Amino acid sequence: MWNMDFDPLQPGGGAIRSQHYLPATGRNVLWGRLPCAADEAVLEVDSGAEVTIDTLSHEGILEDQGRDPLRYFATHGVDRDHVLDDAIAIAASDYPRDRAADGPHVVTGPIRVRGARPGDLLKMTLVESLPRVPYGVISNRHSKGALPGEYPTSLETVSVFAAMDEDDGGRQVGVLPLTPGGPTLVRFPLAPFLGIMGVAVAGDTRPHSVPPGAHGGNIDINLLTAGNSLYLPVQVAGALAYVGDPHFAQGDGEVALTAMEASLRVTVRFDVLSQTDALQQFGRLVGPLAETREFLVPTGMSVDLDEAVQHCVRAAISVLGARYGMEPHLAYAYLSAATDFNISQVVDIVKGVHARIRVADFEAVR
Repeated sequence: MWNMDFDPLQPGGGAIRSQHYLPATGRNVLWGRLPCAADEAVLEVDSGAEVTIDTLSHEGILEDQGRDPLRYFATHGVDRDHVLDDAIAIAASDYPRDRAADGPHVVTGPIRVRGARPGDLLKMTLVESLPRVPYGVISNRHSKGALPGEYPTSLETVSVFAAMDEDDGGRQVGVLPLTPGGPTLVRFPLAPFLGIMGVAVAGDTRPHSVPPGAHGGNIDINLLTAGNSLYLPVQVAGALAYVGDPHFAQGDGEVALTAMEASLRVTVRFDVLSQTDALQQFGRLVGPLAETREFLVPTGMSVDLDEAVQHCVRAAISVLGARYGMEPHLAYAYLSAATDFNISQVVDIVKGVHARIRVADFEAVR
C-alpha cells in the first residue's frame, strides 16, 4: 500500500529550495526530444547558481497506459490528490509528440548558463532530490529490455506499480509483492537520481530522448544521487542544460527497460569550467564524466556493449593521465587491478558503461 499521508509536491507547492524555480509545465518541457542550439532557453542563470526543477516521470502518462494518469493510478488505489497536476496536464494536452518517432521522456529546460562556451565543461551537481509522490512504476515493453522476445510474456506492456515506504530505521524503501496481489513484500533501498542530465547539441535538430551520447541525455548512471556531479562538454553557447527521467531506484543495467520511475523535485547547481581548467582536471573529455566523493566516473557508450567498454577504458586511461600524470600502460594495469567497470544500462539503444576510479588511491599523488 502506498503512503496516503504523503503530501505530494504539486507545481509551485511545498518545499522549493532555490530562488530559481522551474516547474514542469507549459513551455518549460519537451516530450520525447532533447534541446538543440535552435531552442530558446526558458531560464537564464549565472555560473554557480542553483535551480529547483520539477521533473515528471513518463510512466503513467504514455499511450500504452491509457494516456490518462488519473484513471491509470486510480487502478492502483491512488486518489486524485496524489496524482500530479502537471502529469494530468501534459497527458491531456495536444503536445506534438509522435509516438512512433519520439521518445517517452518528459524533459524540463533548457537552462542557459551565462558564460558557457563550446570547449568548456558544464558541471551539474544534484544538490537535493525530493520525491513528489509516494509511488513509482517499473515497465517492460515489447522489443525492449535485456530479454526482448522473452518478456513480456503476454501481448501487453507490463507496468508494475511500486510503493514508497519506510523501513524500521526510517529510511525510504521501495516495495513490491512477490506475486501479483500477494501479501509478501520485497523491500529495496531507494536512491533517487536523474536518468537524464544533459546539454544541447549543435544544429537545429532535437535528438531523440532515448539514446545517450556526448551531450549526456539518458545516461542512467545511478551514482548520480544527491551530492554528486556530472561534467559535460559544452556544445553550444550557454550550454542549454536540461534534466528529466527521474528515478527512485535503479540497478546497474536497468534490464527490464525502466527502473522505479517516479517524479522528483530536484535542485541542481550549474558551474562552468573553462576549457583551460577542464583540460587540466580531466584531459579532453569526449563524453560525460561523473564525480562522487569516492570516485571519478568516466563513461563509454556504443550500440555494441563491447565497444562501450573499450570507450570507457580509453576514457579512464585519459583521465588518469590528465589528472595524475599516470603513464598509459600503468593506468591500464591499475584499472585492471583496482577499478570496477559497471554497466550503466543496456536498454537505451546506445548502451552505457561507467568506471569507478577510487580517488583515495591517489591521495599520495598530490
